Parts: sequence; C-alpha cells; structure tokens
Amino acid sequence: MKVVTLKDIPNVPVEGAERIEGWTGPVSRSRQTIIEPGDSANYNCSVVNFSQGCTTGWHTHSCDQILVVTSGSGMVATEHEQREINVGDVAHITAGERHWHGAKADTTMGHITITLAGSQATHE
Repeated sequence: MKVVTLKDIPNVPVEGAERIEGWTGPVSRSRQTIIEPGDSANYNCSVVNFSQGCTTGWHTHSCDQILVVTSGSGMVATEHEQREINVGDVAHITAGERHWHGAKADTTMGHITITLAGSQATHE
C-alpha cells in the first residue's frame, strides 16, 4: 500500500497548454504524478492543474478516462456536449471519444485523471 499527500507531490510543467476561445492571457498546465509509471500494472493517475483560460485542446484516449475535479472550476466538452465541472464532480469520457477539458477564463482548475496503464492519448 502507498499513501500520498497531494501537497507533497512535485508539480511539473506539461506541454500542450491551449487557450479557451477568446482568452488572450498566458496559459500553462502542470502535472502531479500520483502513480509513477511502472508502479501499477493497471492505472495511470495524476493531478493536472490548469491556469486560468487553459485547456488540453481536442484529443482522444485509447481507453476510458475518469476526471475528478479537486480545485477550481472548469469545462469538459465532447463534439456533442459542453458541461461546467466543479470540485467534487466526476466526468467519465469513453475510449475514442473526442474531447477537451480545462479551466474557465475566471478561475484555475485541478483534476485527478485516471486512465489505463499503457493507454495512449492522441492530440489533434
């Protein structure tokens, strides 16, 4: 068993921060890895932190993705729907579903992301 405290996990910059439509300020994303690569045969798990106005951009995963919002407020969108997500909300995105997620223009957002070990993300 392993127990971690999120505030003690290093926060490392992540490439690929994209702006929400109409946002002109700087954007950045960072990642706190909860389950290190190779520590689980089953899962990847990290906290991803978004600056104001920052999103992932459109992408897909080769497996389902679970997002658990831990701070701030943001959006998650597919080609068919866009929803606001807040602390305590859990989003389930199915494998192959084209989507994006990130902070709104007026707040930062953090979420835990859970995917299968060995899965791939494809960014457009």
